[in-house]
Amino acid sequence: MKLLYNLIWFFIPVLILSSCNPKTGTQPTASTRQTATNRVTIEPTPSLTGLETGWWNDTVFYEIFVRSFKDSNGDGVGDFNGITEMLDYLNDGDPTTTSDLGISGIWLMPINESSSYHGYDVIDYYSVESEYGTKEDFLHLVEEAKKRGIRIIVDLVINHTGIDHPWFQASNAGDPQFRDWYIWSSEKPGYTGPWGEQVWYPGKNGYYYAVFWSGMPDLNLKNPAVTEEFYKITRYWLTEMNVDGFRLDAIRHFVEEGSNQENTRETHTWLQKYYQFYKSIDPAVFTVGEAWTRTSQIAEYVGDQVDIAFEFKLAEGFVNAANGPLVSSATSRLTTALVSYPAGQYGVFLTNHDQDRVMSVLLNDVEKAKLAAVMLLTSPGVPFLYYGEEIGMTGTKPDEDIRRPMQWNGSDPSAGFTSAVPWREVASDFSDTNVSTESIDPNSLLNLYRQLIFLRNNHSALRTGKTILPGTGSNLLYAILRYDETEAFLILINAGPKSLVVDQYSLSVKTWPIPASYTISTVMGTEDPSPPQINTAHGLDAYHPFVEIPARSYTILHFIP
Repeated sequence: MKLLYNLIWFFIPVLILSSCNPKTGTQPTASTRQTATNRVTIEPTPSLTGLETGWWNDTVFYEIFVRSFKDSNGDGVGDFNGITEMLDYLNDGDPTTTSDLGISGIWLMPINESSSYHGYDVIDYYSVESEYGTKEDFLHLVEEAKKRGIRIIVDLVINHTGIDHPWFQASNAGDPQFRDWYIWSSEKPGYTGPWGEQVWYPGKNGYYYAVFWSGMPDLNLKNPAVTEEFYKITRYWLTEMNVDGFRLDAIRHFVEEGSNQENTRETHTWLQKYYQFYKSIDPAVFTVGEAWTRTSQIAEYVGDQVDIAFEFKLAEGFVNAANGPLVSSATSRLTTALVSYPAGQYGVFLTNHDQDRVMSVLLNDVEKAKLAAVMLLTSPGVPFLYYGEEIGMTGTKPDEDIRRPMQWNGSDPSAGFTSAVPWREVASDFSDTNVSTESIDPNSLLNLYRQLIFLRNNHSALRTGKTILPGTGSNLLYAILRYDETEAFLILINAGPKSLVVDQYSLSVKTWPIPASYTISTVMGTEDPSPPQINTAHGLDAYHPFVEIPARSYTILHFIP
């Protein structure tokens, strides 16, 4: 019944639905109608005055480690042409189809020439990693992606270079032109780094500073020549390589003030000027900043230094809530995010390339992974998926094992990633966890991700709508209401091991933002919801949409005025 309903919901023509809402493309399976005379005025979600959402707020991003996505030439290493071959998996360019994933943005981890497998120790900012292909291969990828409505952003590593970069080689040799491009001290300073780690290392003539490790010396961004060079690099990638923006790595470490090594005043000043520079090239240029710290500190970068920043505490909250049974971590951290950032201007995710994969954190529990997916893709903010997350790829540290090859099929030892020996052995679960197998299973994690992204792509309320977190009367029930002037979605997740019955939960909202005349339907999950009973103040006191909310379940209800 549910599968049939979902198929009808996805494919029914829009024109048939004009009696509901011509923009939604949905047809209710159950409805209740009440009467109302006036639309309720709702206070907007907190935001900065005059801030407008950008194209990124209508985008679901997909993070790709090029080395591990798809090998096109049989050398065991993923490459640009491999990504191009698989673009139709990500987005086939037809918004009406549901067999593709539906993402509309790609974030490529570092693609510059570097000394290591991961690419964060750049040795040439004007080249692409030769193992990944040529400049022409990259430009072809960008061109083919744009044909499908996919924008591409790339990692730009500004904080440091690799130790083999010619700039550092010259600086270490004492070349007066480049000596001040890095941070040097004639004597070893008596302090460690932000995590108590060693940060000063011996060079040929003094000690150089490197916050992450000795192989990645920090650049001196106080030097105008270094800043000017990064302006040139930025212009090159925007105008010559046709990217749409950047993921800026490690922004809280950009400019040190002595032993004060993170979130400094000079870091914020540098980023403000850099923001003004790239926006002068094109206001549509997008940046997402990585500042792995507290929400209050992350938020200080957003709006005039980067467009958005990754919200790490919220990601942790989603994963913890999906693990259950309590969901308070997701609710409390989303509440904090809503009041800390300009409306929707933060990146939401589950885990990334520096963390154990979410499926491993959830102990390979597919049902828990589904709950996490629903929280992620119905949340305000800009969603980012880490490649393979949609099929439930596993992986725990070391880093190489959370960046293993993508699992395309279960029929050959390399999981369809390469015709050769892959650069890193594929995970042992590839025979069951792969795109081919999950594509034909209507109940798979992959097909849930497809449905959720399709839903988000086709409904503005889920992308840029306002947000209310209803009271639930239970720390086992996660509830979020997303709405705009055209529609609303109520998302309910029971992360506990037992069903919730009417005396164990109760939804309450101070002001119900939906006009009292509406249709209500189930998009996903439990069907036949009861209508909310709106009080005289146009709020909800004790709403029980269902007699029972099943254990470890998700339900998405759709309200159309």
